[in-house]
Amino acid sequence: MNGARTLSSRTSRRRPLWALLLVGVLALLLAVSVGSVALSPLELWQTLLGHGSPLHHTLVWELRLPRALAAFGTGALLALAGALMQVLLRNPLADPYVLGLSGGASVAALGAMLAGLGAALVSLSAFGGALISILLVFGLAHGSGSWSPARLLLTGVVMASGWGAIITFLLAVSPVEELPGMLYWLMGDMAYARSPWPVLVVAALAGAVLVPLGRTLNVLARGGQQALALGVAVRPLEWGLYLGASLATATAVTTAGAVGFVGLMVPHMLRLRLGADQRLILPASLLAGGALLTLADTLARTLIAPQQLPVGVITALVGVPSFLYLLHRSRG
Repeated sequence: MNGARTLSSRTSRRRPLWALLLVGVLALLLAVSVGSVALSPLELWQTLLGHGSPLHHTLVWELRLPRALAAFGTGALLALAGALMQVLLRNPLADPYVLGLSGGASVAALGAMLAGLGAALVSLSAFGGALISILLVFGLAHGSGSWSPARLLLTGVVMASGWGAIITFLLAVSPVEELPGMLYWLMGDMAYARSPWPVLVVAALAGAVLVPLGRTLNVLARGGQQALALGVAVRPLEWGLYLGASLATATAVTTAGAVGFVGLMVPHMLRLRLGADQRLILPASLLAGGALLTLADTLARTLIAPQQLPVGVITALVGVPSFLYLLHRSRG
């Protein structure tokens, strides 16, 4: 009887994940189908099998699919990092950028742009800036004693304000011709994604390591003291999860710039719909975040084609009203 109940529980828990996986696949197919040259389902199928025209092959395999996969991996990492931050900081409004990572990455990336460095070095600089921000926040929050979630959060907010001041200074002294690219990077732009593989590999590794910790995170979410009483090594776990979420965010920022709202909106909306079980929320965040950013990037590059919008604009325009609507319904 208990075995049948456990099997039924697992089946019901996996059902939303299968639905989100289907949505993700459909989002990727849509992303490679639409654009300045639209592909019919038959043309797309032939191209994926290697039988399409040279133009279609270039569009799908060299342009659209790499960008769509990069968007999927970036959204997955941001949503997963947001879910972890909301549990660890005991704050449903925490997001991946709450510790000032995007600010450190942005300062380093803008500095590299001003120095005239290539795209690869801009991305490398962004990753280095994010890592520096991690070290500063954790070092300052720890100080001469131990840190708490509240102290870490406060330190991150102050650091983010400092990075913001430096960003404003860099924009003020930058040549006019450099400003459009810098502003697009700050708003989040998938056009900077050169290869999808780094972000996809990190997303896969993060999922493989963190998703099995869902049961432990359920205990941790009830409070550190209760988790400690139940045998959870709270402090090493918190350190590992904070660093994992920070590195995931740094990889996402390096790939696409500072894409906002995904890490805040996706895990919060999933909790409103699916409950607070982290065994479900973590994998669902990976899939839903990837699908959302893929669809948002598709809309960003087609809405006013041939011009392209920063994908961060789309995530905010779509996410804000959706988020507010769900919050309003959850009150009733």
